[in-house]
Amino acid sequence: MGTLFSLSTLIILSWVLCPSTRTEAQAIRSARLLDLLIRDYTFKSFDASFTTGIVHSVSLPPNFSGIGVNIARFRCGSLRRYGAQVKEFHLGIGVTIHPCVERVVIVNQNLGYNWSNIYYENYDLSGYQLVSPVLGLLAYNAGSDLNSSNPFEVGIVAGEKPISVNFENITKVRNASGLTPLCAIFDGDGKVSLTKQASPFVCLARKNGHFGLVTEKPSPATLDGDGGRKESKWKVAVGSSIGAALGAFLLGLLLVAMLVRVKKRTRMEELERRAYEEEALQVSMVGHIRAPMASNTRTMPNSIEHEYIPPPR
Repeated sequence: MGTLFSLSTLIILSWVLCPSTRTEAQAIRSARLLDLLIRDYTFKSFDASFTTGIVHSVSLPPNFSGIGVNIARFRCGSLRRYGAQVKEFHLGIGVTIHPCVERVVIVNQNLGYNWSNIYYENYDLSGYQLVSPVLGLLAYNAGSDLNSSNPFEVGIVAGEKPISVNFENITKVRNASGLTPLCAIFDGDGKVSLTKQASPFVCLARKNGHFGLVTEKPSPATLDGDGGRKESKWKVAVGSSIGAALGAFLLGLLLVAMLVRVKKRTRMEELERRAYEEEALQVSMVGHIRAPMASNTRTMPNSIEHEYIPPPR
């Protein structure tokens, strides 16, 4: 174990001292390696002991940006008698440490959404998606100080009451409607177990490990159906509005055209009537009055009246 500790410490120091390798932290693909690196930096970041039972935050180097780590040291007996609250984890009365040591350091990890992808890639979560960061609860032996030359992992076993994990303040599932999260328990052997929530955003566990919330991925049919219906309703509403406006516009144009046509027809009829009347009777002015006059051409009589001689009787 000492060799493993020294090796992982050298890896961390090389990343801190060599700028060209700082970005390589994102290339970590092993969940176990990530735990060891966080452990080593946590134990090396403190030079003196701190108050037992108080939760302290740990500042990780920039190449581990997005990971939150909090630690607290307890006596095994006190932890069993009183339990503890370490960030999102609540350890009830009766919790035991196996193997039991004088003191134990409880490490709480919040891997954030980016680093949680390591668990998504290393565990079989086909058909599911993470909707919360992965939270880790780990325990290590601790002596009188945190600069133990040989920190090793110990187990946390719940008593009568299970360990509770509260995701209420860190999950994004509330932003999605109609999704029922399941609790994902990531075991060290590469297996993942899915269980129902004990209450909204709260999962239960019997031992230490890593935990997260997952939901089923919507199937393409569901996406097409739900999204298609919503999109269709939206399109229908917009299309109906545009169609109604266009229909009103066209109807207005039709009415205007009909009015113009009727007016034009009336005008033409009036012109034809006037032309017919003026052709039948010429109109001339008599004083200030227009009056129709007969044509100058009249039928001439056979004989003039004053030259008419009646026949003899």
